[in-house]
Amino acid sequence: MIQDDQGTNEPRPAGPVGAGDPPPPAVAKASSGEVPPTPPPAGGEGDQVELDLNALLADAEAKKSEYLELAQRTQADFENYRKRMAAEVQAASLRGKGQMARELIEAVDNLERALESAGESQDGLAGGVEMVLRGMREALTRNGIEAVDPKGERFDPNLHEALSTIPVEGTESGLVVEVLQKGYGLDGHLIRPARVVVSA
Repeated sequence: MIQDDQGTNEPRPAGPVGAGDPPPPAVAKASSGEVPPTPPPAGGEGDQVELDLNALLADAEAKKSEYLELAQRTQADFENYRKRMAAEVQAASLRGKGQMARELIEAVDNLERALESAGESQDGLAGGVEMVLRGMREALTRNGIEAVDPKGERFDPNLHEALSTIPVEGTESGLVVEVLQKGYGLDGHLIRPARVVVSA
């Protein structure tokens, strides 16, 4: 209700907003300096998916490097283990051959002594002993076991065992002049030193 010039109250007819009416809320906020909130851009969800994918790719790269390093370390450990086992197998084989050789060598020594005692006898017993001795020598050779007969060589305490020394005319000192018992070696390893007499 408004008051006219005569002071009477009359209802105002509906119509356009006059200059004296208050502005609508949106206009009031704009005029007061407040900025209405901006709606999120349409592509925001796609950007988040891309960020997630990049994070997953970075994590996968890190895992790949970690697993590759682990695989390389495992391969190196296995290679070292394989080499160590091969060396242990070879050492065990040498020990087994050495033990077998020591036992056979004693038998060879006895057979050689038996033949020496028989002298030039050509009877069946001496022939049989010689056949057995030859077979045993061949078996030793097939297994890499070689006899060491250092007669005439310079005495080497690492390879020979000097049982005595004697002066020998016309021979310089330190030479092996007699082999009392042959030595034996296996693949470059000494099984038994040769027992020798050395010139004084």
